[in-house]
Amino acid sequence: MSPFPVLDPVLAAQVPRGLCALAVMTKAPRAGQVKTRLVPPLTPKEAAELNKCFLRDTATTISGAATSGHVRGIAVYTPIGSELAYSDILPATFSLLPQRGEGFGERLYFATGDLFKCGFESVCLIDSDSPTVSAVSFSRAVVELMKPGDRVVLGPSEDGGYYLIGLKKLHRELFERIDWSTERVLDQTRQRAREIWLEVKLLPPGYDVDDEASLQRLCNELLADIAPADIAPHTQKFLRELVARQRLNLL
Repeated sequence: MSPFPVLDPVLAAQVPRGLCALAVMTKAPRAGQVKTRLVPPLTPKEAAELNKCFLRDTATTISGAATSGHVRGIAVYTPIGSELAYSDILPATFSLLPQRGEGFGERLYFATGDLFKCGFESVCLIDSDSPTVSAVSFSRAVVELMKPGDRVVLGPSEDGGYYLIGLKKLHRELFERIDWSTERVLDQTRQRAREIWLEVKLLPPGYDVDDEASLQRLCNELLADIAPADIAPHTQKFLRELVARQRLNLL
């Protein structure tokens, strides 16, 4: 049995009116199936544990952005049947939504549409690879989507993609003709928005942690003496443990 409510877009509206979904896209954190580009320097088990830390920190940040009462935290997960994997990761206030579709663009498109069907007034899809993005950025996305007029909100990643896409209406065009997992994703998404005369609002930039170079950057940022303790605290703790066990020599 799932430890969280599982939303079903086939049913009638399941959430109060006026809410924004802050929805993190996630694959069940199982060894050998997540963060494989971090193996090495990490083992498959360590990479899965780091992925759990990223999810905990992102979910905590989403909860921090939800203090206004206009936000609901969602985990859009795969595969179906892995619900119990999130029992010690997500806050009790979260709900789950199964992913649908084959390619990445399809999964984003269906997730957005399914969340609208569940009754959300606006939707933000968030990646699970950017644990240092702040609650302020998420809150800014929500505020932009509460303003009159249609728009898309994008959180640029330094690799040319985005860590967040926020919408007030479902626009299939934003998920088509995109070269996913390349440095062209953000530019192509902005071009699709221009083609349909959709206003674009940009958030402060962030970065994904999906290879050894970005893991080194994360260590340098989180393990420095001046690093604030409230930035990605679960990830900080795990990285310190790895360094203490001499499992990481990235500093």
